[in-house]
Amino acid sequence: MIRLFKNFTKKEILLFLVCILLVVVQVWLDLKVPDYMSEVTRLVQTEGNNINDILIQGFYMILCSVGSLATAVIVGYFASFLSASFSRTIRRKIFTKVENMAVAEVKKFSIRSLITRTTNDVTQIEMLISMGLQMMVKAPIMAVWALLKIVDKNIEWSLLTGAGVLILLSTVTVLLIIVLPRFAKVQRLIDKVNGVTRENLTGIRVIRAFNAENFQEERFEDINDDLTATQLFNQRCFSIMMPVMNFVMHFLTLGIYFIGAFLIAEASMYNKIILFSDMVVFSSYGMQVIMSFLMLAMIFMMAPRAGVSARRINEVLDEEDSIISGDFTSDTKEKGTVEFKNVSFKYPDADEYILKNISFKVNKGETVAFIGSTGSGKSTLINLVPRFYDVTKGEILVDGINVKKYNLETLHNKIGYVSQKAVLFDGTVKENVNYGDNGREKANDEKVQKAIRIAQAEDFVLKMEGKYDAHIARGGTNVSGGQKQRLSIARAIARDPELYIFDDSFSALDYKTDAVLRLKLKEYTKDATHMIVAQRIGTIMNADKIIVLDKGECVGVGTHKQLLKTCDVYKEIALSQLSKEELENA
Repeated sequence: MIRLFKNFTKKEILLFLVCILLVVVQVWLDLKVPDYMSEVTRLVQTEGNNINDILIQGFYMILCSVGSLATAVIVGYFASFLSASFSRTIRRKIFTKVENMAVAEVKKFSIRSLITRTTNDVTQIEMLISMGLQMMVKAPIMAVWALLKIVDKNIEWSLLTGAGVLILLSTVTVLLIIVLPRFAKVQRLIDKVNGVTRENLTGIRVIRAFNAENFQEERFEDINDDLTATQLFNQRCFSIMMPVMNFVMHFLTLGIYFIGAFLIAEASMYNKIILFSDMVVFSSYGMQVIMSFLMLAMIFMMAPRAGVSARRINEVLDEEDSIISGDFTSDTKEKGTVEFKNVSFKYPDADEYILKNISFKVNKGETVAFIGSTGSGKSTLINLVPRFYDVTKGEILVDGINVKKYNLETLHNKIGYVSQKAVLFDGTVKENVNYGDNGREKANDEKVQKAIRIAQAEDFVLKMEGKYDAHIARGGTNVSGGQKQRLSIARAIARDPELYIFDDSFSALDYKTDAVLRLKLKEYTKDATHMIVAQRIGTIMNADKIIVLDKGECVGVGTHKQLLKTCDVYKEIALSQLSKEELENA
């Protein structure tokens, strides 16, 4: 947790020190009240004293109380500001870290856990700072200061107070030993609750179509019941704390007065007044000590869980990036070329290679297509170009430069990427098409409209309310699958890249729209290079080069007609989609 607190800025550290100073002042004011109370007791019991002397001491007590209240309000305000500011900084750091993570790191933590760490775990730290700054700093200072004030007053009272403190410490220690391991379990269970809830919301159509509502409810209930049981156990354990605190507090007060009664009974008349005054002061200071440990007990209930959350946050922030950005940002002699040199790839911690010894080159303006059975490695192959993963063996060159040498921003600026699953963001049609770096600049309406027209999306966009300013829901839930794909393709076109990567991006389009879109796309991007993953033979048969993959290996390279003659795998796929006559006339 201490490493996490290194994220405080200099301004926040200064404010933290000011808070500590104010807490010290507040404790001093709180501990001055019993002194004035003792003086008032002495003045009342001593003959010949003026009422004004008593009122003056009472006035000082009021001043101390008001001063303590004022400092408490100021510390509370500063603590709230510090906790909110710190949590904002940590959330930003986690968000930025996750943005720069490779896909492998995201999968390692899981999306559900990253959401919990960005929200719930940060909230635990925020609560600890907000309350801890007021209690964690105040409690030990008050406890030590109060003990120093009473330790030389009376040995019997001191031993009694020490016994009370020992009981409290023993109770807290035993509870922490029992509960601490379960705090980590609580956070993991919150991850699972988030995961099931997220899965339920994203898959709601499938769940309803298969009447699986009861099954999903049972899954949720199992995890929710486990979380509830763990939380109940923790709370029941901590519920012991308050009765013990009250017992010690009342026992200490009773013990002080019980011992005081014997001491006063055996003392002389002069010493009776002093002893009674000391007893009043000791009782007040004793309560201050117990209250200090009560505040510490509350912190002990929060600190272990916050400690678990801090470790989980640090795990994300300390995760080493597997994809390291290079420093190459210059122009290249070649333009629009992509070359794979003996590329092999396997996922982290996997035993078998997904891709094996793949080699080919695509020149500027060419279209290369990838086809093969499900699981043959098509999407994995093209995801290596923008470095969503790094190759295990071999190298990939873009414009003659190894992709690992590129600054990631420079590399991605060369690429127009359309993912296998069309992704749209909350915003307008225009904002989605003019996304990314272009989106930070003033949108070029003419460019956006042209991209939408080429992507064959104009017909439905112009029918939407607001047209180019029509609202798109998060995930594109208010448009169809084919419409999402066309808007995603328009987003890539608006970028004007050197290299287009289409990862099975035409699958939701009907054959007519597919054919027209590819024709218009070819006309507009004739100088750009295209890499297309497709399942349809009709989508790729006009490609300059078709690469056939089977179980991660390249089993055929050539044009459509060449592969029909030389590659059995390609021919088998083609015949499964088109008749022999259609293939011959293609």
